[in-house]
Amino acid sequence: MPFTVLVGCQWGDEGKGKIVDLLAEDVDWVARFQGGANAGHTVLLGERQAVLHLVPTGILRPDVRCAIGNGVVLDPMALLDEVRLLEEMGINWRGRLWISPLAHLVTPIHKATEVLRQQDRSIGTTRRGIGPTYEAKAARHGLRAEDLLDERRLRERLHVQWELLRSALSGQPEGTLGRLAAEAGGSAGHAQGMFDPTRQGLEELVDLFADARRIIAPLVCDVTDLLLSEDDAGRTILCEGAQGALLDIDHGTYPFVTSSNTTVGGACTGLGIPPQRIKKVIGVVKAYTTRVGEGPFPTEFHGEVAEQFREKAGEYGATTGRPRRCGWFDAVLAKRTARINGVDEFVVTKMDVLSGLKQLRMAVAYRASGTQSVAPAGAFWPSAAVLEGVTPEYVDVPGWQMDLSGAPDWSALPGEARAYVDRIGHEIGVPVRLVSIGPGREEVVRREA
Repeated sequence: MPFTVLVGCQWGDEGKGKIVDLLAEDVDWVARFQGGANAGHTVLLGERQAVLHLVPTGILRPDVRCAIGNGVVLDPMALLDEVRLLEEMGINWRGRLWISPLAHLVTPIHKATEVLRQQDRSIGTTRRGIGPTYEAKAARHGLRAEDLLDERRLRERLHVQWELLRSALSGQPEGTLGRLAAEAGGSAGHAQGMFDPTRQGLEELVDLFADARRIIAPLVCDVTDLLLSEDDAGRTILCEGAQGALLDIDHGTYPFVTSSNTTVGGACTGLGIPPQRIKKVIGVVKAYTTRVGEGPFPTEFHGEVAEQFREKAGEYGATTGRPRRCGWFDAVLAKRTARINGVDEFVVTKMDVLSGLKQLRMAVAYRASGTQSVAPAGAFWPSAAVLEGVTPEYVDVPGWQMDLSGAPDWSALPGEARAYVDRIGHEIGVPVRLVSIGPGREEVVRREA
């Protein structure tokens, strides 16, 4: 059976976690291919809410096995917290989770480096050490999961990171890291917990990894060979990423992007699977648009409208709690992400949020304001400089008043809601197959062909 890749086709937070959980009911494996603990997948399980940052969402289905690929940057301490939370929820993860030895490790040094560079302010990063970890990977002085298997090698690798941060802090006043974290809005606890090599020795850093070695080392195996062998045996494998396509380091709105490839090609490099084994790509978009952090956003709401919509939609980050910026659905950017990912079908999420709005708008083209771009007229180009100078061209679409969450199937949705979904598919040029109409894991209807 072929691999299926699920990708977010906006700036992330499209509701991928819920859709992976839904699709996982019919697969054998869910494999994570990029990102780290800087994004969260939220799934509502009855009255309980599960927020996963590193463990693939398929872990919530008892018969599904999960893999973390080499493209992921793994925070060992965050993973320990996550598996403990799963145990508290009564979810058995043991014997169902495997980690690539080639996955790079996030350390407290990487988090401190991010704060020292103030990237959380200039780009809007999450202080989870993701960028510095990918940077260390590219510079060939990173740590990998395989280093947890050898205490001597782990110590040597940690020493390199420790010395690099000590050098970066050379000449800085004592307490610089804590001050920067606090100034940027970090809690006092966060500031005090910042690893500081001017105050803390290498041994303290090594000790932090003791529990991680005990729990994680037995999970390390050749994930690439495992998944390819499972595919050969006819097992079904769903691949999930963390962020949306417009945060891709190459194809996103650079420089306001993440540090990895979030598009479909990232599944090949982040798991080690040949592209010809991928037979379906499923794209996920919200019925409107959001983004977290800095960067251009052509259809963004402003002022009181933005605040009211954010509260209605509950748009706050699952990882950081930061308020998300919200705006109308942008078919221009969705069409672009559909094309570069080869999306076969779309899922539209959070349709229920739009209930009660009399009039909706949808961006279907851009007008440029003299900014030079190599993109065709009216099309999307992933450049912050270009996008800051465009004006969206909208079409108005009638809204609906009905609460969608009680609808048993597609035909029970109001005509205006069905027309809105149809218009999304028409503008993107890819059919919409599933529509999420509420926060619950089963509140999804299949669109009739």
